[in-house]
Amino acid sequence: MSETKRALVTGGAGFLGSHLCERLLDEGIEVVCMDNLITGSVENIEHLYGRDGFIFVKYDVTNFIDVPGRLDYILHFASPASPIDYLKLPIQTLKVGSLGTHKALGLAKAKGARFLLASTSETYGDPLVHPQPESYWGNVNPVGPRGVYDEAKRFAEALTMAYHRHHGIDTRIVRIFNTYGPRMRAGDGRVVPAFINQALQNQPLTCFGDGSQTRSFCYVDDLIEGIFRLLQSDQVEPVNIGNPAEMTVLQFGREIIRITESASDIVFQELPEDDPKVRQPDITKAREILNWAPTVSLEDGLRSTIEYFSTRLV
Repeated sequence: MSETKRALVTGGAGFLGSHLCERLLDEGIEVVCMDNLITGSVENIEHLYGRDGFIFVKYDVTNFIDVPGRLDYILHFASPASPIDYLKLPIQTLKVGSLGTHKALGLAKAKGARFLLASTSETYGDPLVHPQPESYWGNVNPVGPRGVYDEAKRFAEALTMAYHRHHGIDTRIVRIFNTYGPRMRAGDGRVVPAFINQALQNQPLTCFGDGSQTRSFCYVDDLIEGIFRLLQSDQVEPVNIGNPAEMTVLQFGREIIRITESASDIVFQELPEDDPKVRQPDITKAREILNWAPTVSLEDGLRSTIEYFSTRLV
């Protein structure tokens, strides 16, 4: 039997999923990329089509999943992941977090594969503990508009741990904090693509609230490195992966304007319901267990991301 490892990446045509597929291929792991393309894009993975060991399957993972042949890893990244998406697709978001996770875990059980769940800092909701360690249970409004994403991911974590404890499945859970980089969708509503595209067109940057809410931005290459280390580790409990360098949204907007040399100013709109006031990962666990910490500076990461978006302006 071939020693080559083989992985299934659900949501593999999305922003993070496509970078993950690329990294796995670079590590010599064959990749089955699965996506129904409701928020993902073939454009994100078309550069991988000619690579040995890569195949793409268009499929909705809320249905029974069958992948012929062996699988060593299943990485479950399928889900709308920005507020504009999961507010427009609330039922699909809940289904992929519940049914999709159930189907992917069932496949992991059938194949004897290691399972990694892409969870999120949104499991902490609008946090009352700052920064957020993995031991914090969160402050989530289950019936608010963001609850469809937050609770889907919280349920997915509970289901993953149940499969680990009851069925002995080898599982991993990564809680992903704000990440940015090439292949983000220009219109996905998140602050990075919104600010960059507005700045590149000298339009006012739309800041929600007074801009005092904080975020911690991690460049995608750093995030993927952390996820790969977690996949290779023995850590079953959730691990935060993100950049602890916290800044206000207003500071971030001014940084975008500076780097793009834009003539934009900043305008303010009402803050959306349940929007987190602070967000900063406690990455002690990742440092100690994975020997991981982000290395890409905000300036370098933003310049790479700005270059990507500048080539895609209509």
